[in-house]
Amino acid sequence: MRPIALPFLFSSLLLAPGCRGRPTQQPANAPAAMRERAPAIAQSEDIFASAPFAQCHASTIVETPSGLVAAWFGGTAEGAPDVVIWLSRREGSVWTAPLEVASGGQAGGARQPCWNPVLFYPSGGPLVLFYKVGPSPSAWHGEMLQSMDGGRTWTEPMSLPDGITGPAKDHPLEFLDGTILCGSSTERDGWRVHFEMTRDKGMTWRTTPPINDGRGVGLIQPALLRTGADQVVALMRSTGGRIYSSRSADRGATWSPPEPLDLPNPNSGIDAVTLADGRHVLVYNPVSEGRTPLAVALSSDGRTWTRVLTLEDEAGAEFSYPAVIQTADGLVHATYTWKRLRIRHVIIDPANWRP
Repeated sequence: MRPIALPFLFSSLLLAPGCRGRPTQQPANAPAAMRERAPAIAQSEDIFASAPFAQCHASTIVETPSGLVAAWFGGTAEGAPDVVIWLSRREGSVWTAPLEVASGGQAGGARQPCWNPVLFYPSGGPLVLFYKVGPSPSAWHGEMLQSMDGGRTWTEPMSLPDGITGPAKDHPLEFLDGTILCGSSTERDGWRVHFEMTRDKGMTWRTTPPINDGRGVGLIQPALLRTGADQVVALMRSTGGRIYSSRSADRGATWSPPEPLDLPNPNSGIDAVTLADGRHVLVYNPVSEGRTPLAVALSSDGRTWTRVLTLEDEAGAEFSYPAVIQTADGLVHATYTWKRLRIRHVIIDPANWRP
């Protein structure tokens, strides 16, 4: 693996406070599947009721010392030049109005779309926002921002080094020695997964070779699980109709050959998290075509999974690209794309899951 240096700049970008969003609790028009599983769903709300963009997608969520922060991309449509990164903070029980925090502005005034933000709060901070800029996933590059105050103000954008894109979609993992492991992927010369690591919060980076050749089943967007002090499982979106898995016993330095799990995947994003009690949670579309329903599965080993909850289920609709975390109080928080019109936030109580 090769080290890559990245200088840090910290010029502060002040964000004006936004007005507050509108929370809902298990809305009356929630899908039947959600109402039937109500004991597990402590709260369901849209992060915003109205917004200055036509479509939105690819949300991310993180817990900070000052509360939850969520981000996503939004604009005319995915891939349009006006697509930027939007962000909202949860103040008490409500979300602030969406606020633009990053764009794809280029020298000379040209614009390129933004893609797939990922929020991450490493030990001791600061809050980091990774995102991608470029005309398409095959030609994008990685950028990042930092916030010292829980997402209220941000540094100027910093480009990641050549060959480093940051996490493709899902949150990184942090090890006890401070190593931050990012699941990354490229979409040129086939869909291939690799992993990127930094031990100094982004000042220098290392990268692994791709773990697949991209000539057969395409793999992208790894979601990472912890199965031991140094053991990691990567679950991956694929073109093969199944979620694929790979394992590392050395904190992501080397990986086993990817293999399919008995979990459908309609070539759509997933996310997963390891709970404090060692169990693993996966949010995914449990079908081989389409992006509905959206469901939650539970595992003790990262290999065999039991579906325990349906978040959304409506024929012909899109519920996709989930992000999932566990907060310090033990609750599980998921955000996801709701019909490309909203970002929905669901709070789940693991004590009330049932097959």
